[in-house]
Formats: sequence, structure tokens, C-alpha cells
Amino acid sequence: MAVFPHDFLWGAASASYQIEGGVREGGRGASIWDTFSHTPGKVARDENGDVACDSYHRWAEDVAALKAMGLHAYRFSIAWPRIVPDGDGALNEEGFAYYDALVDALLQNGIEPYVTLYHWDLPQALEDRGGWQNIETARAFGRYAAAVAAHFRGRVRHWFTINEIACVVGLGYGSGIHAPGLRLPLEGQFVCWQHVLYAHCLAEQALHAADAANRVGFASTGRLCYPVSDTPRDIEAARRLTFGSPDDDWTFTHQMALDPICLGHWPQEDVGPRLAACMAAVPQEITDALPFGKPDLLGLNIYNAQPARMGEAGPEYVRRPTGYPRTALGWPVEPDSLDWGPYFIGQRYNLPMYITENGLSCNDKVYLDGKVHDADRIDFTARYLQSLARGIDRGADVRGYFHWSLIDNFEWYSGYNERFGLYFMDYATGARIPKDSAAWYAHVVKTNGVYL
Repeated sequence: MAVFPHDFLWGAASASYQIEGGVREGGRGASIWDTFSHTPGKVARDENGDVACDSYHRWAEDVAALKAMGLHAYRFSIAWPRIVPDGDGALNEEGFAYYDALVDALLQNGIEPYVTLYHWDLPQALEDRGGWQNIETARAFGRYAAAVAAHFRGRVRHWFTINEIACVVGLGYGSGIHAPGLRLPLEGQFVCWQHVLYAHCLAEQALHAADAANRVGFASTGRLCYPVSDTPRDIEAARRLTFGSPDDDWTFTHQMALDPICLGHWPQEDVGPRLAACMAAVPQEITDALPFGKPDLLGLNIYNAQPARMGEAGPEYVRRPTGYPRTALGWPVEPDSLDWGPYFIGQRYNLPMYITENGLSCNDKVYLDGKVHDADRIDFTARYLQSLARGIDRGADVRGYFHWSLIDNFEWYSGYNERFGLYFMDYATGARIPKDSAAWYAHVVKTNGVYL
């Protein structure tokens, strides 16, 4: 039987560009994802987020879906270009009005807003001036955060500054498969990295200055490993591989972001030589700010992990057997990621944690009976939540879980191929159809996971 703390927070998550649409309405400026998705060949079938789930007009239906499941909280993001159309200038009151209506409706229905300030939709005007390669983008983010914090003072108490720096930099400025689609060398990527972390620090200071009651977090993703046995040797191997930072695989790590802002210094073990040289050259302005960007809490976006053991030559990954279960997106199904991942992260940083994303893409469809039967999602989530309960019992201070995602949506370079939602999105009509998993998850929430 799974056991969760009595005050455990159950929620669901989304992101602005993935669900809102309305990209040319309400005074919103262009974002890098508008530009990227309208560039031929960048997104599957050249799809884009112009309409997405039309949540700009149908947000009340999203709130109704949350309420129908009895969820305690909703993690959503604010589109920077909807609030500051040119990224750093006049504020857009129509943009604030949209989020005012959403936040007020959530509060009226007893649903706590957990707001992410940056889920990848950088104003195109800032990218035109260098984007995250330019330190002025970090300073502009600090001013944007201050404006949003002042506007929602007393209504929003929980904030995540940045979502997944690993994707912002590694995919946007490294592999180029995400907006803005650049392919910079390691040194160029690291410049972006240090500016994103500096942006977090400036935003964290602005949020706390606006209201001392604000709780500020950073939503991280990256490599996690779990031991194939409970022996101390295999546990140590999994820990070392989780927190290694080789030159060829450093962006998708937690410690490259969390060590600087949580511990006040860059990672010090298993660091590649080129990366070490970059760390040594960080400007003093940024170095001085890092210790003051310590979050109040951590968001962990976890989907899978790597099995690991201590081999004869040291820590090593363990190959998965042939036919290992995978999601529709091809990601391995690894429930132990929610046991050992938060445990290792918690030991290293000693901060309260929330699972800010976890879920899977399924080949969902509407069946002949008019319903969406997604047994894979129910089985996946049950296994992962059982594992999370074990991790909490092991000592991980995890205080909440946000399922990714509330509704099917625009899945970045995959377009609308992937369906992660608890609600099925009929893109032709805009209808939201509850899947079997929505009713199942509502029961999990109602019983606090007791009968998993």
C-alpha cells in the first residue's frame, strides 16, 4: 500500500505555448516558438501553436477539468511575450487580464496556482538581440519577474522561475531541435547557461522582494540513475553517474544548474576539461549572484532513469533487455526513477521537492463507445506513484506531484503527434474529453494514493 503525507499536493501541469493559442491576440508579442514553428521542416508536419488547445479562449474548461478531478493545484506558465510583448519595455494589460481571469477562477475553485515564469517562449525581440547569449536577456527577465510578482501579490504564492534549462540550452542552442534552433559549441552553450542561471537569481530576488511569503523554485530535469541492487556499491555507482558532468553530456544534468544556485558553487566532481575552463571564466557579476539565488523548493521533471551498477572498472550503465517497455514516444518505462531520483537530489540539496512533471505519451483515441480508454497511462502512473511513495519512505522530502499533462497539447518539435494528457484534445472541435485516467487519477487524489 502506498503511503503519502497527509498534506500531499496533487495537481496537473501545462505550459503556455503548448495550450494557449491566441498568438496574435490580446497584444501578445511574437515568441521564438512562433518563429521556429513557422520555419519549414522544424516541427512535425510543419505544425505550430497558433491555436493549440485554444486555452486563451477556453481556459474556463481547463479549470473545470481540474475541478472535476478534485486537484489541489495547477502548474501553468505565463507567456513572457503576452506580458511584455517586446521582452523588455511596456507592460501589456490585456495579457495580465487573461491570467487574472485564470488565477481568480482557480482560487475561487480551491485550486492553488503554481506559476512558471519561463517555459521556453522567449520574446522574439530579445532573441533578435542575442537571446540567452546576451546577459541583457537575464536582466530583462528579472524586470519581467518583478512586474509579474507585483501584479499577483497575495494571489500567487508558489513560483518556478525557469523550466528545464537543459532543454532551453541543450536543445535550443546545442542540438538546435528546439527554438531558436541554434547549434553552438560547448563554450557558446555555456554562455547561455550562465545567463539563464543569472536570470533565475534576479527573478528569485524580485519575487522575494515583492512578497516575503512567496515560495520560489527552479524546475530541473536531467540524467538520473538507479541502482540495480540495494548494495552500497551499486547505490554509490548510481549516485556518481547521476551527478557526473562529462564534456559530451553536461546539459542534461541536474547538478550543472542546481549546484550553483543551491550550493553556491559549480560542480566539482567528474567534470570535463572544457567545461571546467568555462566555469573558471564565469563573470564576477554572475558568480556573486549565484549564492543569493537559492530556491525555497525544487521542481523535478522526471520521466525515466538509467539502471546502474558498480563494475570492475567503476560505475557503469546497465543495458536494458530486449523488448523493454517503452512509451509511444519511445521513452523507457522506469518507475524507479521516482524512487531513487528524488532521494539522490534530496540528499544533495536538502530542499523540499515537487514532481513538477511526470507522465507519458500514449496512442490514445476515441473508441466506438465515445470514450478514451488509456490503460497504459493508468498502469504507468500507478507504477511511478508506488515508486514515489517508496522514495518518500526512503527519506525524499517530496511534497507534491503534478501530472504531465492536464490535456493533450502541442509537443514542441513533435507537433501534435504525442498525447500526454489526462484529457483527450479533439483538435478539430476544441473539445476536451476525459480519459479513463482522469477518473482514475481523481480517485487517487480523493484517497491520497492509499489504494494504488
